[in-house]
Amino acid sequence: MTPHPQDTPLHVQSATEDRNPRTTEIDTLASGDLVRLITTEDAAVVPAVAAAGPQIAALVDLAVDALGSGGRIIYVGAGTSGRLGVLDAVELLPTYRVGSDQVEAFLAGGSEAMTAPVEGAEDDPAAGAAAVAEVGPGDLVVGLAASGRTPFVGGALERARSRGAATGLIACNPRATLASSADVAVLVDTGPEVVTGSTRMKAGTAQKLVLNTLSTATMVRLGKTYSNLMIDVLPTNEKLHARIVRMLAQATGRPADQCRAALTEAGDVRTALVCLLASVDAVAARAALAQNPPDPARAGDPAGIRTAVAELGGQAVAPGE
Repeated sequence: MTPHPQDTPLHVQSATEDRNPRTTEIDTLASGDLVRLITTEDAAVVPAVAAAGPQIAALVDLAVDALGSGGRIIYVGAGTSGRLGVLDAVELLPTYRVGSDQVEAFLAGGSEAMTAPVEGAEDDPAAGAAAVAEVGPGDLVVGLAASGRTPFVGGALERARSRGAATGLIACNPRATLASSADVAVLVDTGPEVVTGSTRMKAGTAQKLVLNTLSTATMVRLGKTYSNLMIDVLPTNEKLHARIVRMLAQATGRPADQCRAALTEAGDVRTALVCLLASVDAVAARAALAQNPPDPARAGDPAGIRTAVAELGGQAVAPGE
């Protein structure tokens, strides 16, 4: 008779599961003291993420290589970790026009697990492997697991490696057992949680910070920004359309009405930006951009905006100059 997983004792070696000696009396505290204790613990997360900076940068390089060569980034995770992966992936479309054909997330238990726990989903390595069954050598699979041991994630990483894909791991356990399955392991030492084992707290915050850094740095490297301005944002509502006009004004120093007119003529932010910076029409701007498409290997100008403007005899300036 095959034993049920619950019949087999599990010993997780992770500080995220340890009892925090600084919070043993939290149930005796008034609200103000309780909040101060929680936020004090949270304050340690940012330095812990910063300490993993070199590993995050290495993962950014893998992500740029994947998307820059026509591959994909696949996040896989369970529980809070997996939900954060879904959140990061879906936010890339309105912000940078990068859809699920380029960055996709798989959550153990499927979409149902976004709002309710799915029993046993994270303990199924075969399901993790099935989620990434179609990846190839040009792709990057990033496992998300606070403890660094989740079987669903392990199954995905092993399958990805067997198919020649690059692999990464984002965990909050310096002793993560899955680290050996990743080309780059980002192991953030967040220590014990305020409430023992509640990894939606410090560990979740750390993983959100790492994902924000990873995806944002990747998008910048791929030429999705000009200076610190988003130039591929989707204007899906009035607020975002106004933001685009304001961004053009910030980037060029031109009045809002000129920026609005250039955007109407050009039809997209990149072309409008070159029109305004180089004082040319949309036809000339579009041709210059076609000769200088986004390229992460173009040092100092991955978007190609500065180069296109220079070739048209204009001068690209950073906002604020």
